[in-house]
Amino acid sequence: MDPRRSASEPVDVRAARGSGRTSLSRVGLTGVEQVIELSIDQRSPQPFPARLECFVELDATRQATHVSRFREVFTDALHEVVVRAAGTRAERLAQEIAERVRERHHARRAEVTIAARFPEPRPAGVSGTPTQAISMLYGTAVASERGTRRMVGVSAQRTTASPYAQDGLVARARERLAAAGFSEARIARIVDEVPVGTHSQLGVGTLHLGCPEGRALEFDVAVLLSIVEAAMSSELFERVAHSDEAAVVARAHRRPRFVEDCVRAMIAGVVARFAGVPDEVFVSAAQENIETIHGHDVIAERAGLLGDLRRELASGQPVAHQTSMRAWLDAG
Repeated sequence: MDPRRSASEPVDVRAARGSGRTSLSRVGLTGVEQVIELSIDQRSPQPFPARLECFVELDATRQATHVSRFREVFTDALHEVVVRAAGTRAERLAQEIAERVRERHHARRAEVTIAARFPEPRPAGVSGTPTQAISMLYGTAVASERGTRRMVGVSAQRTTASPYAQDGLVARARERLAAAGFSEARIARIVDEVPVGTHSQLGVGTLHLGCPEGRALEFDVAVLLSIVEAAMSSELFERVAHSDEAAVVARAHRRPRFVEDCVRAMIAGVVARFAGVPDEVFVSAAQENIETIHGHDVIAERAGLLGDLRRELASGQPVAHQTSMRAWLDAG
């Protein structure tokens, strides 16, 4: 024991530990729950239950963040920003918190992510039955000496229908109709008019757009959500009438999509809907299809700078290097 320290003086255990002097990419808190007031596009601010996470980069000269102190810094910054900036966008709220945490913790960089569930009122397609679609809203910010880069994202659930199984059923239907004496012209008309069955999956589509330092860009959440929804086979409704069920199933089976199709549709949707946005904006599209006839699920992803995606779609040639979300965030 150090004779210069009294017995009642608390020991900074982290500072006293003799671990190696290695920098750490991220140290922080996850799973922090808070009701926060957010503004989505031009709508009036509303309170949403949210989960937050906050990290700082720990350089090799510091043994640890002293988590109790870090938690205090983070929660103080969260409280101040939530009170002062109530009703702001998720990514801007994340930016203010990240900048405060970085400044008060004297960190090279700080990263904050907010994930909030938000409802979208909408009528069922045929009956008009009032219902809601629950989606996820994400706001992320990375603050560093260069400035702060922000990212906004959405995630939504819809239905996807398998083209592979449907192709097999169409082939069988053609064989049986031909054996029953139907002409090729009538078979083609029947197959075209009657939706052919296949197995469906629950699809989860996620789309993020990122704004680099020095850019004051904001992206319409409703537009992002519409791109994600349109990429899948059909919508979902929590409350539906019998007529709505039939319409949803028919629509899904007329628009079968592989998981890769959904991601490519999202990328094409971003390029089309954000034609005037600078090339350095970051895009990430991901799709997960939860299988119903297999014991596994399937995923597909694509991420990169918008300029690269534009050139790839125009030329059909893949870019030499694809930028992942983690790499884009860390570049800050």
